Amino acid sequence: MAFPKRRNLQEQKRQKLVIVGSKNPVKIKSTENAFSTLFDESFIVQGLNVDPKVSPQPKGDVETYTGAYNRAFASKNAFPEADFWVGIEGGVDNVGEQMVSFAWMVVLNNESTIGKAKTATFFLPEAVNKMVSEGMELGEADDKLFNRTNSKESGGAVGILTNGVISRADYYQQAISLALIPFLQKEYY
Repeated sequence: MAFPKRRNLQEQKRQKLVIVGSKNPVKIKSTENAFSTLFDESFIVQGLNVDPKVSPQPKGDVETYTGAYNRAFASKNAFPEADFWVGIEGGVDNVGEQMVSFAWMVVLNNESTIGKAKTATFFLPEAVNKMVSEGMELGEADDKLFNRTNSKESGGAVGILTNGVISRADYYQQAISLALIPFLQKEYY
């Protein structure tokens, strides 16, 4: 009987640490899924509450991207021994009289590489547009209109509006994967 060859325990690589600038379980899970799908390595992904230094409901690309960058940068400052730092910030913007939702992703490493990507956008219902325009955060507006509780930590607006076909975690995972391109293709970035 042939036995499989034993792996030398010293050959095992250490797990890499990824810090997400949020304790939101959707943001942590989508980050974990993106890293584990794209890299043939082992990762520990942890969330950390940090201040994005933007309004509670960012509006427009600049403010939303700034929030994502600030989350990644603050995570790096708070936990410099990690390998990667991720900032995810959801935002809204007006397109004429209508409102769209999207999120920005920023990934930093300890070699000054920066990865950036934005999710797809989708139009929000007029009732949500009205509540957000009056100062309510998107998650609160979704909870109120759709009679949910803390939807931003589960399916989010995209999950509600697609009847769960696209979860918030799946929606974010694709953009995080795109933000990881510079780390996958180092010779070009």
